[in-house]
Amino acid sequence: MKKLVLLGGGYGNMRVLLRLLPNQLPEDREIILIDRTPFHSLKTEFYALAAGTVPDAEVRVDFPEHERLRTVTAEVVDINMDEKCVYLDNGDSILYDDLVIGLGCDDNYHDVPGAAEYTHSIQTIRKSRDTYREVLGLSGGATVAIVGAGLSGIEIASELRESRPDLNIKLFDRGPRILRDFPERLSNYVQSWFDENNVEVISNSNITKVEPHLLYNHENSIPADAVVWTAGIRPVEIVRNLEVEKAGGGRVVLTPHHNIPEYENVYVVGDCAALPHAPSAYLAEEQGEQIVKVLKMRWNGETLPEKMPEIKLQGIVGSLGKKKGFAFLADRTVTGRIARLLKSGILWMYKWHNG
Repeated sequence: MKKLVLLGGGYGNMRVLLRLLPNQLPEDREIILIDRTPFHSLKTEFYALAAGTVPDAEVRVDFPEHERLRTVTAEVVDINMDEKCVYLDNGDSILYDDLVIGLGCDDNYHDVPGAAEYTHSIQTIRKSRDTYREVLGLSGGATVAIVGAGLSGIEIASELRESRPDLNIKLFDRGPRILRDFPERLSNYVQSWFDENNVEVISNSNITKVEPHLLYNHENSIPADAVVWTAGIRPVEIVRNLEVEKAGGGRVVLTPHHNIPEYENVYVVGDCAALPHAPSAYLAEEQGEQIVKVLKMRWNGETLPEKMPEIKLQGIVGSLGKKKGFAFLADRTVTGRIARLLKSGILWMYKWHNG
């Protein structure tokens, strides 16, 4: 029995699973899924888990079940692509015929002293739980600093405002205006929500150092009882250590068929892959779709097209608490209640399609 091994149960590999199972997997093949948790985590909702507005069960989806799918709960510690072998922290090793690396990302601390040691994260479900416990334990009037005003920073700042109205919340934005890469109308709407809800947005910031209960914006020291870091991501360490060609941010350079150039049977999906667009759940899913098509063509001995279809992103959808939101779709800006309902609907549809 030939083995397709999937490293990581994120959005990209979930799409691979759901396209091959239950009846598209050749009879001579089995799938081995390796993940640190025994379930698929809805990473786009970790901000709500960290803010305490949804229970843990709301950000989990069970992996599918199939007689030729084996799930392994473990951490990957090494990948030897020459030996076609994956090594795990429990001492086991697993051989593969085809491998899809979808191990996700870590926070990118940009070499800021103290950032790794003294800030909290929402990159994994475990770290999001830890962040929730930290925030839950703060007394009224405490200050929470959120470094990074991208989608994650905006969503956790707004969700935390609704969860803990007694806290002082400071959101540090490196740009001159929030969501600077999107239409000004969208930026103004989000900024207005923060103004109305007493979230302080500090523009043109540059966090240069973090100490216990203190961070430095340029040369100014700012007291903070807790700091949440949402200022960028990079591939996990095991991928950063792979001796293959990398692009900006340490992401792996791939062929048009999503495999590593020197290894036709090794694919990379999601946050670890060097693609023309910024990493996102939607991008990982669309990439997973194409990987399945390539796998099936190679298994059938078919000639691959010179290029795969261009992946076209749909835009962004974000929340501002449980009642308001914002979206930029097909060059159109949507704000308010409709945008929030749209985000909730997307989440509901995702859960429905994933069982």
